[in-house]
Amino acid sequence: MMNVDLHLHTTASDGSFTPTKVVDKAVELGLKTIAITDHDTIGGIEEAQLAAVDKNLEVIPGIELNTDISDAEVHILGYYINTNDLKLTDTLSKLRNSRYNRAQRMVKKLNQLGIDITFKRVCQLAGEGSLGRVHIAQAIIESGYVKEISQAFDRYIGKGSPAYINRYKLTPVEAVKLVKRAGGVPVLAHPALAKRDYLIPELVNAGLQGLEVYHSEHDEDDVQHYAALAEEYELIKTGGSDCHGPNKGRTLIGTVDVPSSVVFKLKESTLDLVSLNSMSS
Repeated sequence: MMNVDLHLHTTASDGSFTPTKVVDKAVELGLKTIAITDHDTIGGIEEAQLAAVDKNLEVIPGIELNTDISDAEVHILGYYINTNDLKLTDTLSKLRNSRYNRAQRMVKKLNQLGIDITFKRVCQLAGEGSLGRVHIAQAIIESGYVKEISQAFDRYIGKGSPAYINRYKLTPVEAVKLVKRAGGVPVLAHPALAKRDYLIPELVNAGLQGLEVYHSEHDEDDVQHYAALAEEYELIKTGGSDCHGPNKGRTLIGTVDVPSSVVFKLKESTLDLVSLNSMSS
């Protein structure tokens, strides 16, 4: 087990562990630093930080912003964000409302296709978390139409599927700038999954400061490739498990080898940003 995991999800978005449970697991595994990086929400951070008090565990306030380009989805991580930044909270509110409206419309489309689920049940499955397609998928599974979340996406709600509906999203550049404005360090998440390396120079110009080199779905070739790109563009090499809870009987938290020095580099970057802002004011 490792000391650092900088990519963790909770029930505030599409994870199955509460923020407190994530902290308890991290402490149990001997981790020293974690980051709560829920999709398009900061709702799990405060609970996690309170749960970590007196437990020798740092909880970095983070986020994973879902963004769109013409042919794919690209995710931007943000670390050490100011969760009280008004631009950030306003944008997240807009994203949350978009998720809600989209889910309503997708359920209606599914009903028209003969899939008998209710929006009320989808909301119940989401609980206090950020409503998303995974909760629609869970409702489809619960009603017996498919057995796995991946099947629900492939057949019904994934991009290009019959019940898919677009929603409001940021562009990758907008997400990078939003994280920077909130005092955070923007990082391109799991780049080997996005497979859009051509975006990196543009994102660097917008303020990108890191690449998620180490990830549970990156193989050795991916790690070497993105470590080299990080060196080329002078980006911080970050990493994390991207744990959403138990997965086929295995919990990913703490299973990705992330250098502890990454945390120092992220903190150093936030200090540099504060220094630049004070010089310009």
